Amino acid sequence: MTGEARTADGDRGPLDGLTVLDASRVLAGPFCTMQLGDLGAEVIKVERPDTGDQTRGWQPPSYGDSDESAYYMSINRNKRSIALNLASKEGREVFRELAREADVLVENFRVGKMEEWGLGYDDLREANPELVYCSITGYGEWGPDSHRPAYDIIMQAEGGLMSITGEEGRTPVRVGVAIADIGAGMYATQGILAALLERELGDGEGQKLDISLFDGQVAWMTYMASNYFATDDPPTRMGSKHPTIAPYQAFATNDGHVVVAVASENLWPNFCTALDREDLIDDDRFATNEDRVANREALDSLLAEELRQYDTDELLTLFDEHDVPASDVHDMADVFADEQVAARGMHREIDHPAAGTVEMPGSPMHFSDTPTTIRQYPPRLGEHTRDLLHEAGYDAGEIQELIDADAVAPFED
Repeated sequence: MTGEARTADGDRGPLDGLTVLDASRVLAGPFCTMQLGDLGAEVIKVERPDTGDQTRGWQPPSYGDSDESAYYMSINRNKRSIALNLASKEGREVFRELAREADVLVENFRVGKMEEWGLGYDDLREANPELVYCSITGYGEWGPDSHRPAYDIIMQAEGGLMSITGEEGRTPVRVGVAIADIGAGMYATQGILAALLERELGDGEGQKLDISLFDGQVAWMTYMASNYFATDDPPTRMGSKHPTIAPYQAFATNDGHVVVAVASENLWPNFCTALDREDLIDDDRFATNEDRVANREALDSLLAEELRQYDTDELLTLFDEHDVPASDVHDMADVFADEQVAARGMHREIDHPAAGTVEMPGSPMHFSDTPTTIRQYPPRLGEHTRDLLHEAGYDAGEIQELIDADAVAPFED
């Protein structure tokens, strides 16, 4: 046993021995199940035989000369794929067999579809009362919008995020990644882990989880929602600025941008000294953070003119010397060339039989005794169909019958 957390280089994770049946696709569900896979769970990815997960077709870009979508690759490691036709009676029976042995099931079909197929929670728990069943939808399983389809940009708009993202007076913008999907995937993972713990500590039975993209966006409003509740005044778009801290934002420099975070009173004198503007320390307009927020317009104008006189690297050196939190704005090339990223194991590689070496972000969860693992490259469509059916008890003849009935599709290299 050690006291230091490690990167993803172990041979087992904290969820080793658990089986996850993943009937999800696109982003929210696969992001959830990838996390469970990183934590050591065996993840069985159920895909349509013809197209598989939709993100397989979301290209360019793809890796090298292969047809492997970069989008699909980003969220499907540590899984095995079975090409299973849930529209067929035989395919649904195979799914039931897999669910009988699973600890967790994750699905993101439209509300009611799994029940229509006889694969809902009440159907499957009869044979497997220990099953933790997680449904991820746009708006949840009840409420006036439960029937509506979900798209990330719509969630960001309706959940309030776009009302506070972007610059005042300009068109609202979305966060640059599909944060509503990713947030729902994180809440799903958190809920599943809690349900597994309750199963262990409680009566040994699983339960149903209802996770929605919309709920996650509303929950993420946190202090912005609280500001509204306290004032009845909806927050607006402020660009990179913070509603209750100043200066805490991006400024243009002579050759780029610098981001500063003067997030405490003791940092303000440091900031002023770094700029050789000690006169601002004694300026009554800026004496406290409350003063600086109240006089933000004057402060922003003054600092914008001041910082534009410097090159970015020059400013970063000055701020570092005076212990002022600051950074330039990194693009993806900068991020994955960062020594801290390398030190933390956040830039990973895995060999893929068609795509060659596949690079990806690592897991941000670091454990001292059971580190996360990257064991399996993102699988090709149906790559493990025969193996998984064999492990489920089907013999060669029965597997061929399923293939002939178009219930499953064998992998073809």
